[in-house]
Amino acid sequence: MSTVIVTGGAGFIGSHTVVELAAAGYDPVIVDDLRNSDERAVRGIAHIMGRGPRIHRIDCNDAEAMDRVFRAHAPVHGAIHFAAYKSVNESVAEPEKYFANNVGSLKVLLATMDAHHVGRLVFSSSCTVYGQPAHMPVTEEAPAHNASSPYGQSKVQCEDLLRDRARTHAAAKTVMLRYFNPIGAHPSGHIGELPLGVPQNLVPYITQTAAGMHERVVVHGTDYGTPDGSCVRDFIHVVDLARAHVRALEWMEEQRAPLCEVFNLGMGRGVSVLEALKTFRETSGVEVPWSVGPRRPGDIAAIWADTSKSREVLGWAARLTVSDALRDAWHWQQRL
Repeated sequence: MSTVIVTGGAGFIGSHTVVELAAAGYDPVIVDDLRNSDERAVRGIAHIMGRGPRIHRIDCNDAEAMDRVFRAHAPVHGAIHFAAYKSVNESVAEPEKYFANNVGSLKVLLATMDAHHVGRLVFSSSCTVYGQPAHMPVTEEAPAHNASSPYGQSKVQCEDLLRDRARTHAAAKTVMLRYFNPIGAHPSGHIGELPLGVPQNLVPYITQTAAGMHERVVVHGTDYGTPDGSCVRDFIHVVDLARAHVRALEWMEEQRAPLCEVFNLGMGRGVSVLEALKTFRETSGVEVPWSVGPRRPGDIAAIWADTSKSREVLGWAARLTVSDALRDAWHWQQRL
């Protein structure tokens, strides 16, 4: 089997991708120090796969440790880089932390890949690079230098670094996947989103509130220029997102020439925060109390994806619905 290094592979998106990689015949090797994840994710992966995943509990900024991982698993077929801080709110308060970790860990990974002659890389980017787009749905050609938070700006810097590498490394094949809003959980209920502390993302806060862990969901702003005044996002099931990473690897294998491509990953339609609350009630039968709070720094009003390029070039499209994702997220929360 072809070995794929998965940094941040015990995290929300990483854990689901490890499962899909194994199902597709790859041999995933996790690199994750578990600072933003949990041992339960590793156990959940093992339950689904029927065997424990190989994991190295190291910091991706540790160049010597990364070199040892690549030596131990040579030859390495490719890498998928998830390891990064990802909270928009936290990045506004601690921008230096985000640039040092997110850009720094990518530099270490690229240097390690070059030293071991590994060309294929799938990079976890984000729709936050667009900021508030002038036109919707947003395409990959939209300006990617209007990020409204240090988190988004760190992803812009990473993308620029990868483009520079593509120009100077003849064997480099890079796919940058700009996620919109991943939600949901594995349908088995063995892995899902497991935030440390109070969730920063909407869906785990909804499910935790439904489970009685919080008094109510705070909707941060109902005075945006959207149909119901709440923020609009393009929610995508995490299993669909995981499948896209596998497809990106397969697609790179099919291409003979070096490449550096970017793809939007979303459902291709916007759903508001209030709509998400309504859909959760319809899906679960649980009424979740909510109240209106102030806008959050770094939030944009609305964004959703044009996924034409992903369908036509990458050969990928979302299969699951927002209702599917909320159902699976609630199942995961109940198992917890």
